[in-house]
Amino acid sequence: MDGRARHSASRAHLSAQANHRTTISAFGRRHKPDYWILILGSLLLAVGLVIVYSISPGLAASQNISQSYFITKQLIDVGLGVLTFMLASYIPLNTWLKLAKPLAIAAVVGCLIVMFTPVDAVYQAHRWIRLGSFSFQIAELIKITLVVWVAAFLAQRFREGKLGNFNATLKPLLVVLLAIALVVAKLQSDLGSAGVMIAVVGLMAFSAGIPLRRVMLIAGLVALIGVIAISSSSYRRERVTAFLHPQTHCQGNGYQACQALISVGSGGALGLGLGYSVQAYGYTPEASNDSIFAIIAEEVGFVGSMIIVVIYGLFITRLKRVIEHTNDQFSRLLVVGVLAWFSTQMIINIGAMIGLLPLKGITLPLISQGGTSLIFLTAALGLVFQISRYTSYDVTEPNSSSAQSPGAGNNSNRWGVRRPHNSALVARPRT
Repeated sequence: MDGRARHSASRAHLSAQANHRTTISAFGRRHKPDYWILILGSLLLAVGLVIVYSISPGLAASQNISQSYFITKQLIDVGLGVLTFMLASYIPLNTWLKLAKPLAIAAVVGCLIVMFTPVDAVYQAHRWIRLGSFSFQIAELIKITLVVWVAAFLAQRFREGKLGNFNATLKPLLVVLLAIALVVAKLQSDLGSAGVMIAVVGLMAFSAGIPLRRVMLIAGLVALIGVIAISSSSYRRERVTAFLHPQTHCQGNGYQACQALISVGSGGALGLGLGYSVQAYGYTPEASNDSIFAIIAEEVGFVGSMIIVVIYGLFITRLKRVIEHTNDQFSRLLVVGVLAWFSTQMIINIGAMIGLLPLKGITLPLISQGGTSLIFLTAALGLVFQISRYTSYDVTEPNSSSAQSPGAGNNSNRWGVRRPHNSALVARPRT
């Protein structure tokens, strides 16, 4: 029995060593992760907690509920977000690759369930799955599913040398974009989330190496669909008109945009001070969610708002750095997708609050109150944190002919002379 036990232990040890070597060859040698991702993300979460706490009296007074409700909810959401971050950061990258199809199936099933879920009296759209006090926005699951599935799909086409093939690559991507337009923009009436998803797919396709002219062709088709979607809905036409002429629609569809601009303008250079927001007392709709940047500008002014924008900029820079130092195509595209998701959502939210873009109901990443959005975004960032453990300073140009596994990249220059890094998001072969 002792001999058998030693033999079994030896085999298990050899198997673990083989798996470790496979991980190193596919994704690079494991090392310390990029802790700046953790630090900057924690700063943004802390900002969200402070702002929600500071405006809780105003929110409670306008909605006639307990002051502790909002900060308690935010603390729970942040706690769940931290847990999903930790979980995602320890799931092996090969497992994420295997999760592409199950996530896609879960997203499709979720879209079917949400269409049969009764709508809320306030938000009359099929966007949430509701079970009592619990609500789940299906669009957030679709976002992380898109990132994982498109990364796996494009990495496979890259290995096969079929990125420029219409039937093999472009046609499936077009089907995905049309599904987003139909399901998310039309049936769920969530044009903002649809815009984020389209940006994710577009940037990932461009970064993978699909020729620019074909990406622009797809972008033109998407723009046409967007024009049709807006022109076919009187509500959306009114929102666009209110965006172009907010002062003349302040008592109608332009009410939130006008109140957001009042909030931003009231803050001046240094703000009114934490806890001294006036607009949070029922004047600015969704003060803790979509409009939270306007409330931030009111309380901490232009200077405080710019500090937060700088933190976002540093965060995006760290994500870009992970992309530049990642030496396998699947991992690189995963981070590109998360960067597109994070940055597009931030730009849309801030742009809407300062009057540069129409209001789209998009949360401010890691700061806005919104459990589903925060939990899935922290999970995506946990995935990036995991990938940052395998970055390398000897990244070489991807070579589809040398890839041997779903995560494999070209390591032909691993022991060669160190060269300057490509300033582009990823190495982009062109045909």
